[in-house]
Amino acid sequence: MTQPFRFALSAAFALFPAVAPAIAQEPAAPGGLAIELNDVAPSEKGCKLTFVAGNALPQSLSKVSFEFVLFDQKGLVERMAVLDFRDLPAGKTKVRQFDLPGTKCESVKSLLINDAPACVGEGVDKNACMTGLKTGSKSAVELKG
Repeated sequence: MTQPFRFALSAAFALFPAVAPAIAQEPAAPGGLAIELNDVAPSEKGCKLTFVAGNALPQSLSKVSFEFVLFDQKGLVERMAVLDFRDLPAGKTKVRQFDLPGTKCESVKSLLINDAPACVGEGVDKNACMTGLKTGSKSAVELKG
């Protein structure tokens, strides 16, 4: 093996660890929305839910809302609520908070995003908000899509 070839090969391997983490952080499927339940905390009205919403669609959304189903500790439906996430610009992440009056946080075991009654934006298909939706939770309450 010649010296220049050895140098090029070792330089390529030296760069690989720096590139590998960037590749691992890329989303599995391009586009779509990501909704994370970031926090669940008691409020004066009942229970406050904090979400982090990201829009990886090529278009901005002028209005998006999701129908959530809240399940109690026994797995029974406690209530359903439509939460208006307002606008979600393309390529942006926003934090949205919602108070659920009369709901005790400790009684909520999980949430299900049942539907997206509003998914509006120029050139946006009405099903785009549910197609490829990624969900997650950083709280003790599970979020499913």
